[in-house]
Amino acid sequence: MAFESLSEKLSAAFKKLRGKGRLSESDVKEAMREVRLALLEADVSYKVVKDFVKRVTDRAIGAEVLESLSPAQMVIKIVNDEFIDLMGSESTKLNISSKSPSVVMLVGLQGAGKTTNGAKLAAYMRKQGKRPLLVACDVYRPAAIKQLETVGKQLDIPVFQMGQGNPVDIAKAGVAHAKKYGNDLVFLDTAGRLHIDEPLMDELKNIKAATEPAEIMLVVDAMTGQDAVNAASAFDEALGIDGIMLTKLDGDARGGAALSVKAVTGKPIKFVGVGEKLDQIEVFHPDRMAGRILGMGDVLTLIEKAEANFDEKKAKELEERLRANKFTLSDFYDQLVQLKSMGSMQDILAMMPGMDAKALSGANIDEKAMARTEAIIQSMTPYERENPGVIGSSRRKRIAAGSGTTVIDVNKLLRQFDAMQKMMKQVNAMSGKKKKRMQRMGGFPGMPSGFGF
Repeated sequence: MAFESLSEKLSAAFKKLRGKGRLSESDVKEAMREVRLALLEADVSYKVVKDFVKRVTDRAIGAEVLESLSPAQMVIKIVNDEFIDLMGSESTKLNISSKSPSVVMLVGLQGAGKTTNGAKLAAYMRKQGKRPLLVACDVYRPAAIKQLETVGKQLDIPVFQMGQGNPVDIAKAGVAHAKKYGNDLVFLDTAGRLHIDEPLMDELKNIKAATEPAEIMLVVDAMTGQDAVNAASAFDEALGIDGIMLTKLDGDARGGAALSVKAVTGKPIKFVGVGEKLDQIEVFHPDRMAGRILGMGDVLTLIEKAEANFDEKKAKELEERLRANKFTLSDFYDQLVQLKSMGSMQDILAMMPGMDAKALSGANIDEKAMARTEAIIQSMTPYERENPGVIGSSRRKRIAAGSGTTVIDVNKLLRQFDAMQKMMKQVNAMSGKKKKRMQRMGGFPGMPSGFGF
């Protein structure tokens, strides 16, 4: 995961500060030397690191910190504040023109993930009530048009293409098509190169002049480190970009691009790609990213993921079944599916406060265990899911064969489920006793007599 090494090194630097009751100026400077090295190793721009460390040091050696009862916490707060400021202070929305259709021009080097992540962004904006259209303006890269059509079909988003024509004419025709068919948001998937050259920039300038985009979104690969920052500077100088999308932030990226690009270009990171799946795109929140880097977790994003995959009707039905001690393997399977849709367990745990990179690396999370459990339950008949007590040895052999697992795996799941059911019955029994006791007492203290629940 991005920032893993950086988070670990920063945690080590702050751990030394926590062991001191009072901080001296030399303590702060020693910690800042370690912070400086950690940032440089994360491929953050040298100038950005120099300015960042100076600001933190100037604030940290002030009387407010050195005389504080918990100086280490004050230093961490200062670093957190400066990280947030470095990455843009607050999240920034996509520019939408008042004139329909609004045009978003996607630009970037070849290999950054522009086509796939542009489609992800279109799908995200559809959830916001927009009617997007994808326009295939990359006529040079083999299979670029086919790739856009494929992801468009998977996301059920229309794609406009004219084959290997003139990119400027295709862009203009795409906007006209959107007007005719009621698409209020157009994403132009433009061509990239392995490096920045004059013909590429001239073509992009001509597309910009022909379509007057409300947003020029630069897509950059977070794994390229300072090369991503250099590319951002070049594209901004030539085109005047409005925002940045960082891709592959789930990979083994050192994170330098995320911490440098806003400071170098002055343009905000608006979205991040956090996985290969077509729904794995997030709004970039500088404060939440700072929390992840410093091991404070990202509870707000975790809540948003849960809400996006939360089925309120199923939740109410499950609550009623739990109260009636009727929790079945079908219910268990539904919960697994909802949890799985939120992402990997590694990603979910990484958003929990206190779960730093070092703790996660030793957690030994078996992602395949969930898939095995899902396969076992799917191999059962509906009757068996509702009545697991009927699953004898012959049924267990059939379920194991159907799920590609062993009888031992099936036995293990059934034992775990049986233990879970017993625990839920105990919780319900305790709740029932508490309810009766509260009713005898006349409800909650301070409430009218007879007010139960």
